[in-house]
Amino acid sequence: MDLSKPLAYRMRPKTLEEYVGQEHILGKDKILYRTIKADRLSSIILWGPPGCGKTSLGRVISETTKYKFTKINAVTSGVSDIKKVVEEAKNVFLNPTGKCILFIDEIHRFNKLQQDALLPFVEDGTVILIGATTENPYFEVNKALISRSMVFKLEPLTVENIYTILKMSLEREDGLKSFNIKIEDETLRKIAEVSNGDVRTALNGLEVAVLTTKVDDNGFVNITNEIAKDSVRNRKAVFDKNGDSHYDNISAFIKSMRGSDPDAAIFYLARALNGGEDPVFLARRIVILAAEDVGMANPQALVVATSAMQAVTMVGMPEARIILAEAAVYVATSKKSNASYLAINKALEDVSTKDTGEIPMHIRNAPAEGMEQFGYSKGYKYPHDYPGHIVEQQYLPDKMLGTKYYIKDDTVD
Repeated sequence: MDLSKPLAYRMRPKTLEEYVGQEHILGKDKILYRTIKADRLSSIILWGPPGCGKTSLGRVISETTKYKFTKINAVTSGVSDIKKVVEEAKNVFLNPTGKCILFIDEIHRFNKLQQDALLPFVEDGTVILIGATTENPYFEVNKALISRSMVFKLEPLTVENIYTILKMSLEREDGLKSFNIKIEDETLRKIAEVSNGDVRTALNGLEVAVLTTKVDDNGFVNITNEIAKDSVRNRKAVFDKNGDSHYDNISAFIKSMRGSDPDAAIFYLARALNGGEDPVFLARRIVILAAEDVGMANPQALVVATSAMQAVTMVGMPEARIILAEAAVYVATSKKSNASYLAINKALEDVSTKDTGEIPMHIRNAPAEGMEQFGYSKGYKYPHDYPGHIVEQQYLPDKMLGTKYYIKDDTVD
């Protein structure tokens, strides 16, 4: 092993027995484990966050299969690279099996043309595809490829998983054993915790700590809590404003406010802001929720949310965080009513799918002289001329009489 390579590269497993984590798909009774062991793999898509072990799993497969194994990266490869892989796979002199396993890292980066070029060879079995992606493949990968592949979702590694890998790195010759490192288990766990499920972040942090710390008088590289904290300075944000986590986080933010949980709402707001989300976008979501979910239970919520959006636009970050927090807490703690939301949806459905009849003549406009002789505005009762400023008269068309759209619920005063 070349010790000049990064520690995260050197610590990649070579066998399934060395692989740590993802027991939900790689337990010994699971289908993926059995197919890899039997070398009977069909096309698969590995979907998960950075540092969870997608590429490492590809490497394990490359070490265990009898088929020709090729790895390409979708960022730097194109249709010509796919054709080259296929030609080599079909060359009986170079590859008697006539098949190959093609590992495509960041497969979501392939455009439609590139994915379409791959499809016929996956379909006829020439290529056994292993696609790795951090994005939701159901959004980013050709539906035809998805239908011909098994999709496995990899989860962020647990603190215990990462701690185990860090311990292994201290004990292995191809790891950090030669550095004579002294580090407390508590410090190692802190590095594991701060990595947020990304083993690459943890290993890189540990390696930086070791390489930048001088040997003490006793011959040890002594890694203290302070050194470890400085080497892994900021907790890695599991958020990408352009990726799948954007949709997950905004969904959680909205549902927390709708569910009247201000603490969860503030938490997901903080995640979004920390990840670089546009504060005006967040403000718009609060405005929509104030109308849709708070509604008539507290009409003032819409006023507060709209004012907050205007203030955020004028003020900007970092102060906008305070305005957003106030608005989010206000709508989260307000009584809820979606009666107006349900009413307009039902009315829109009726006017687009039914014969709803004609507007009653007495509530039509008669702006020009002579129109009343045709019934326009004739017989209209002006409500302010009556006690309580209300008068009974027909407003709905004849065909819609008796229809109820707005049904007041018990949260509305």
